[in-house]
Amino acid sequence: MPLRTGQSAVAPGASRALGQVEILWQLVDGKQRFGQLRRAIPDVTQHMLTTQLRDLESEGLVKRTVFPEVPPRVEYEMTPAARALRPVFDELFRWANAHARPEPGADAAKGDDELP
Repeated sequence: MPLRTGQSAVAPGASRALGQVEILWQLVDGKQRFGQLRRAIPDVTQHMLTTQLRDLESEGLVKRTVFPEVPPRVEYEMTPAARALRPVFDELFRWANAHARPEPGADAAKGDDELP
């Protein structure tokens, strides 16, 4: 079924899940603060990141630690349940690398003597 103008190719709820996967991917290597996550995921708004982190916390996939400092310091990390997903992340990463589309203009960067 073709998409109509203004219609998303992503199923309802799928974009939320994709955002959560991206957050978890950022936490694979260890704890991160909110600002670090925000910089690592440039297309996410502060509101959406906050909402998704809360959802992940309520689902038992992210642990939020608040330190009694001024200003408050908050760190996010994967729970053991989320860490159990590491093999899934590794496979997704391998698949993405194997099926990656070339960057736009990448062919223009090649020399004339190189074959595509």
